[in-house]
This record gives sequence, C-alpha cells and structure tokens, in this order.
Amino acid sequence: MNYWNRLKRCFIVAEIGVNHNGDVELARQMIGKARACGADAVKFQTYITEENTSRRAPKAAYQQAQEAGDESLYDMIKRLELSLADHLVLKRCCEEAGITFFSRASSPGALRMLTEVGVPFLKVGSLDITHHPLLAEMAGTGLPILLSTGASTLAEVEEALSVIRENGGRDILLYHCTSNYPARMQDVNLRAMLTLRQHFNLPVGYSDHTEGYEVACAAVALGAVSIEKHFTLDRTLRGPDHKASLEPDVFARMVAAIRNVEAALGDGVKQPRPGEVEMIAKMRRSIVALQHLAAGTVLQREMIGVKRPGCGLAPKYFGKILGLRIKRDIAADEPLMPDDVAFEQGA
Repeated sequence: MNYWNRLKRCFIVAEIGVNHNGDVELARQMIGKARACGADAVKFQTYITEENTSRRAPKAAYQQAQEAGDESLYDMIKRLELSLADHLVLKRCCEEAGITFFSRASSPGALRMLTEVGVPFLKVGSLDITHHPLLAEMAGTGLPILLSTGASTLAEVEEALSVIRENGGRDILLYHCTSNYPARMQDVNLRAMLTLRQHFNLPVGYSDHTEGYEVACAAVALGAVSIEKHFTLDRTLRGPDHKASLEPDVFARMVAAIRNVEAALGDGVKQPRPGEVEMIAKMRRSIVALQHLAAGTVLQREMIGVKRPGCGLAPKYFGKILGLRIKRDIAADEPLMPDDVAFEQGA
C-alpha cells in the first residue's frame, strides 16, 4: 500500500520554510507553536546556495515586494540557509515536541544533508518538477516523496513521475499547488486536484498559498489527504514568505476547521445518523385515527389522518390500508401500529 494511503486523517503540515529568517532559536519557537496548533509536521527548506542559485538569478516579484533593498536573490537565500548542525538541532527539537520534521531538498547536496539528518520522506518543490537529475537521486533513496505540482502541466507531472518510478520511487503523494504568494482565488483551480488523482491514481494533497484557509478546507472536502500551509509567528517580520503565512491563532483555527470538515464527511453511507434517530420518532408522522375506531371497522379516508409523532404506521401506507379492517379498538388521535391492519408492508 502507498505510504500516503495509510494516513488515518488529513496530514497537516506547518511550512516554516525560510520563515525562521536564519535564526535557529526562532525556528525552535515555531516548532513548539506549530505543535500546539495541532500540526502533524513542520517543513523546512534545505538550501546549499552555491548549488541552488546563480549569482545572476533575479528575485521573483513577490520576493522583491517583501524584501526591499538591493540584496540579491543569492545573498537572501544564503542568509536564510541552515547548516547540517542546525538541521540536527531542529530534528531533535521536533522529536522532543512530538511533531514530524522534514524539508524540501533543493539540490543534490541538500538531499545528502537530509538523508544524513534522517527524514521520513522528501519534498519536491514545485519549481523542481523538471529537475530530473534531482528527482532521480531522491527516488534512489527509497524514501516516500511529496511532489508539488505548482506551475506545471499534466505532461510535466507525468514526466516527473516517470523519472521517479524509473529510479525506484514508489510511495508518492501529489500536491496540487498554485506557485504564487499569495495565490489569487481565480488562480487556485482546485478541481485540478481531482484531475491529478483521477489521471495518475495517486493520493493527492494541497499546498495552499492563498490568504486565509477556506481553500484548504475545501481541498479536504474534495479528498486532500494532506494540507501544507506557510506558518509564521509574525506576518510583519522581514522575509519573503511571512505575509503569505498564517500566524499561530489563525493556523490553529484552520486545523480545527479541517478536523470539523473531516468529521462532517462521514463514511458516505446514506442512513440515519445516531443524532437523527430520536428525531425520526418525534418529528416524522404516523397514520392516526381521526375518531374512535372499533375493532373490525373498515377504514375509510375520512377516518384517518397523518400527524406527529412518527412512532406508528408510516404515511406511505395510507392508500394501502383503505378498505381494510382494523384488529383492535383505536382511540381518536391514537397512531395506528403496523400490526393493527392486515396488509403487506413490503408491497
């Protein structure tokens, strides 16, 4: 069975990403807060900047907007980079807090770092979906893989999956995602999550970059087995992702809302739920005598009506009992019971 199909409930990931701002102590605080909010895991981003980013690479528009000044993309990522020692500290912190630690591997060196740290699974960022050499190395570890599909076509996802499978990767979860920060509602295209599941017959999740958490809840209602959401202690902090993140109080409300959605989804069997059983007897209607009826009376339309409660013969039998004799005396306003009239109830 696919690793991700074993999940008993939606796996909620607080993406710390680079919102630690390069400060391990801040990252430790965020881990504790994420656990208190009900997150199942925290996700970081693992960079070896020299492998990952050219000194000529420009910032994305959202990064430029959030990071005013002349600092280059290379220098920004270098400032936010975590060392192997940092990763080990944060992994231990997660173990002590009882929350899962994992990270996005953005280069072969970052992947080697994460395998040395010992993560339970690996994350492929959306913008690495065409980085086939990295995908091949990740698949070769034998670890389960979270493959984010933002800004990609169905054909590119198919190619990425082929590379992963050809190199031994089997346990794969696809994340639908919109690669913008924040993502506009009209760009979310949440039904594409269903397309991914149907086309590839794989479990799907949703990596949410929208403001708020309505879309995350909608994704769970559509069958997402995992939700990933950026997490920060303060949206006003310096950094490229803080403003597209949720602070702890809102993140906790998202977790509660997702758990409510899961509970509301139920098992899909259409039958009275435990909380409805009492209502059936009290609020449905029965066939009742509109006057005193002596045993042996032949029932006529004007003798019977339909009233609450629903503890007697159901109204659907009204026409079937007309012209039949009742077996006992029935008082006015008293419900007729199924055994009061001889007829085929299943007919």
